[in-house]
Amino acid sequence: MESDKTENKEENIPKELDGEYITEVVKENLKVIRHTKNLSLDKLASRCGVSRAMLSQIEQGKSVPTISVLWKIANGLNVPFSDLLKEKRSEGVFLMKHENSKLLYSSSKVFSSRALFPFVGNRKTEFYELVLKPGGIEIAEAHQTGTIENIVVVSGKLRLRVGEQVVELEPKDSVYFRADVPHEYSNPTDQETLMYLVMDYTEEVG
Repeated sequence: MESDKTENKEENIPKELDGEYITEVVKENLKVIRHTKNLSLDKLASRCGVSRAMLSQIEQGKSVPTISVLWKIANGLNVPFSDLLKEKRSEGVFLMKHENSKLLYSSSKVFSSRALFPFVGNRKTEFYELVLKPGGIEIAEAHQTGTIENIVVVSGKLRLRVGEQVVELEPKDSVYFRADVPHEYSNPTDQETLMYLVMDYTEEVG
């Protein structure tokens, strides 16, 4: 997902929410999944549209991947997005403190995604808190075949483009759509937009 149409100053991200921890988790999961699928860096690069050099940097923990890059890699590997951020824990009851949650940003920092679920086990449903800054635009490439997005707007407004169709949502409005086509989120106002997303992988991936 790329969203460089709005200029923003770099924010001071708390250490527990910066890219260091995410980078470590992603690099290990990427190596394991890629080797399990017998994919070379060159072949994965061809499949996901991320350069071989970038993939190599991510596997070495030398690059903090954006939301867009992670989605491209997940699509190229044909795995749920959460597989790249999965932690090695046993199943059980998990308390997710806000200060310890994983926060991902778009390259321009106008869009952020916070996971509201533990990255453990084999999930077919994922739950996220999304924030889109005033005037921000986030462009999403098509996800895996059959992927469904369910969004509810909490505050602010959302203009959603799915293929050629455009809908506008206000607080308490919700929308359900197939996300296996290109789509775009935009905030046409001068107020921040807060929304919740449930991602449903209706078809088997992996």
